Amino acid sequence: MIDGKRQIYEDYWRYTAARTDFNDMEFIEVLKCCVAFFDQGGTDYNLLQDRVASLMGISPESVRKMINQLVKLGFLKPGMKGYNAEAADYCNATSDAMRKRILSRIVYQYSDFDNSMTRPSPNRQGQINFFLKTLDEVRSVSDRQLAAMMSVDVKDYPKGYLTASELEEIYRKAEENGFVARKYNQISHLKNLLGRLEDLEIRNDRIYYHSDAARLFRQEDRRPGRDPYLQRVYKSALEDESMAYFGSPVPRCMVTGIAFPVLIASHIKPYQHSDAKEQFDPDNGLLLNRNIDSLFDLGYVTFSPDGYIIPSRYLDGGVLSYIGGARIYDGFINDRRMYYMGYHRANVFEKNFSIPYIMKYNQLK
Repeated sequence: MIDGKRQIYEDYWRYTAARTDFNDMEFIEVLKCCVAFFDQGGTDYNLLQDRVASLMGISPESVRKMINQLVKLGFLKPGMKGYNAEAADYCNATSDAMRKRILSRIVYQYSDFDNSMTRPSPNRQGQINFFLKTLDEVRSVSDRQLAAMMSVDVKDYPKGYLTASELEEIYRKAEENGFVARKYNQISHLKNLLGRLEDLEIRNDRIYYHSDAARLFRQEDRRPGRDPYLQRVYKSALEDESMAYFGSPVPRCMVTGIAFPVLIASHIKPYQHSDAKEQFDPDNGLLLNRNIDSLFDLGYVTFSPDGYIIPSRYLDGGVLSYIGGARIYDGFINDRRMYYMGYHRANVFEKNFSIPYIMKYNQLK
């Protein structure tokens, strides 16, 4: 009860973490103790608690939390039914990397946050599967989107995932009803768990598939001579500017307005031509999809002072048709950005082509 009223979000994802480091020896020793107990034919929950309490020297309440965490994650079966086979593999793993792979399999196959040792879930919820399908849909999950997901009963969404617009609407309701504030710890615990699973990665407080994060960040972060942290801050500023202008929960290309899964923080005045102040100035950048970024970076296109695309005379007709009429959205045009664009028109546009390419183009005309 809250302020005398019935609490609204009762079907939230009930994940709590007695331990957040799954490679910690205490976590592993408790799991080993449980596995050994079931191997010896144990069936009494009180006796299992006593065994763990004696081994670890901790209170009964802490023991119950640790055992229930193992049940929710899928290491142990609810209702004192034993353990899943991979739990023994986890106990015997010889490296953190091996444990990470096993943890990922266990959580994906068996986890159910409505389970506890004494109260098995009446039907399998599949919250992690729901999360992964939502991640497939929206490409990255922010803290607010994760909070929104945790406030729903997955059975209410038969398609098996949430869209970006659904997440935003659910978050507003969850915030209004106090769910986000009340469940802050559970939300952070789930994020910690997700960040420890194979093929998931947390960058700039958003959760990505590893492959998407590699495309979105690492190719840019590792360009020779660039500070990777400042490059990420620079890109984040452009993403924030894009989301604010479009009123969108995800960044959009500043020329097409489309939320491509991969967007590039493209320098207008090239990084190598810029001084220290200009290199990470957000006004010296546009958030672009890969096709336009490549054309812009190589000097095949530039933009006029009022934002219209100017194509190179060396572009193929099909490309000209594809980009024809494109322009930078008005909200991203300002004096500072157009100052940099003047440099691009004068020093980059049609300046980067090799002589053999131009000779070949002229021969084909």
